[in-house]
Amino acid sequence: MKTAILGGGLSGLTLARLLHEKGTDLVVIEAEPEYGGLCRSRTDKGFTFDIGGSHIIFSRDTEVLVFMRQMIRGNEQQNARNTKIFYKGRYVKYPFENGLSDLPPEDRFFCISEFVKTLIAVEKGELADPETFRDWIYYTFGRGIAECYMVPYNEKIWKYPTDKMSLHWVDGRIPRPPVDDVIKSAIGICTEGYTHQSVFSYPLDGGIEALVKAIARPVERYIKTAFRIRSIRKHGARWLISNGTETIEADRIISTIPIQHLVAALPGVPEEVRKACDNLTYNSLVCVNLGIHGSVPDYSWLYIPDPALGKTNRVSFPSRYSRHVAPEGSSAILAEITHQPGDPVAQMSDEELIAEVTGMLSGMDLATPDQVVFASVVRQPFAYVVYDREYQKNMGVIRDYCRTLGIPLVGRFAQFEYLNMDGCIRSVLDFMQSYPA
Repeated sequence: MKTAILGGGLSGLTLARLLHEKGTDLVVIEAEPEYGGLCRSRTDKGFTFDIGGSHIIFSRDTEVLVFMRQMIRGNEQQNARNTKIFYKGRYVKYPFENGLSDLPPEDRFFCISEFVKTLIAVEKGELADPETFRDWIYYTFGRGIAECYMVPYNEKIWKYPTDKMSLHWVDGRIPRPPVDDVIKSAIGICTEGYTHQSVFSYPLDGGIEALVKAIARPVERYIKTAFRIRSIRKHGARWLISNGTETIEADRIISTIPIQHLVAALPGVPEEVRKACDNLTYNSLVCVNLGIHGSVPDYSWLYIPDPALGKTNRVSFPSRYSRHVAPEGSSAILAEITHQPGDPVAQMSDEELIAEVTGMLSGMDLATPDQVVFASVVRQPFAYVVYDREYQKNMGVIRDYCRTLGIPLVGRFAQFEYLNMDGCIRSVLDFMQSYPA
């Protein structure tokens, strides 16, 4: 009984490892020349950057966190998070509601006043239950925090109006701030939010790819790379998976590839399913990687909500994650720009993107153009799932269809869920509980 796992990213490789441990005969089919998906890393001129944006190892899920840290045991640097939001020229503590004392006085009053007013209105039942993501932001944080940070930043990263986004995904993803913490932060008493990531790990050598390489080690001989799937069809009891010139046969398949790629490869897909798939919304990602001569601030990463500062939504400093990702006397900076497929950002050249980011960094006094000794651009077509208000209906149609075919969907882009690395691994662990050996 042979199982074919479609996709050799974090989810597919974790799945392969666990199935292998159960004695399953398997093959992992990966389109790219190298496995790892968004968790690959590149080293050039002494600088190591992750190609899928800034990755760190943390989790509320103890079982998953133990698994990830076991994989990089002996190759781990632990770090205390020091993350900021660049707001009106100030470095405000992250999350925003825990950094209100860093704001200009008038903004601080606006945020705490509206937070308290909203809290009272909710307690009195004067506010309608939220129906959209934007409603939820105002309902949870009040108008001040919503308008100063939460709405601008979320619309910058999602490239989608928050009043057209579903709110079904928010609970558990964006913690509700304790009232005491918000009030304390406004008067200057230190509080910590998102405590599950206040200490995080990162591989000392090899970038985040060191994690997926460790996971894949027992199953590397079963990974078929550079096999871009063109068709998937059933012949009797067997699945035939073809790249146009070669066919792999399997008794069972599990998909971890983007749902759009799976549906495109299947024959005879009903129009309703194709339409639902076409209507799914997602963002692409541009990573601008800069190696600079000299040091960077002692920050883990920065959020940049102000569109006037440029297109970048987040800047991270990988040389603060691991002392080995940049040569001695140098530092690494990774800028992330989300965009819609085919929009103006997608049309920008590498040179234009590098100039955009170096100009922003110079304006923020983080780095000057003459400090840059290395620059590269990496583009990822699939980065963030966008939960529009039709998401649940569309994914319901697609999941039901895949279920009738007997194709399980596991992982971020197969399930089309906004999962971090720990969420991808959890999706595999949950799937394994019901999958027959």
